[in-house]
This record gives sequence, structure tokens and C-alpha cells, in this order.
Amino acid sequence: MENKKYLDRVIISLVRSTKIDYGKGEIYTPFSLPLMYLHSLVFSEPPQCLYFHGYCSKYFGLTEDEIGYVWKEYMEIINHKIENEQ
Repeated sequence: MENKKYLDRVIISLVRSTKIDYGKGEIYTPFSLPLMYLHSLVFSEPPQCLYFHGYCSKYFGLTEDEIGYVWKEYMEIINHKIENEQ
């Protein structure tokens, strides 16, 4: 990936825009419906992929390969946050 620095900035932006409410078990992402429940995201191969794909394509101009990379990295970070309640 020749744009790794850019992709890393996209990931940081997505993570910062994601709000996790542990008390309610809800997660708010910039690319999904108004909310998702934690259990629907933690172990997922993108259930919200259509939303994620469209969002990354429209707002960041990412290609298919870049979207796959960003999703994988984003999910690792978010899953870590959920598992550790950070």
C-alpha cells in the first residue's frame, strides 16, 4: 500500500469518530445506522460493510483494497477497546 500514512490517518479519524456506550451496550460509528450493538460488531466480518464501504469511498476516496485494509485495522482497534472497556 503506497498510501499507508494516509490510510493510518483515516483509521485514526474513524476510531475518534466512534463512540462506545458500555452501559447501554451501544456503539455509534460515522458510517453506520444511528447505532449498533456491541455484540454485532465485536466478532464481525463487516455486517455494516456496505455502509463502511460507501463511507470510505465517498469521504476518503479509498479503493477496494484500501477499504479492506482500513476495515481490518479499524476493527482490531475497536474490538480491543470493547474487550478492555477503554
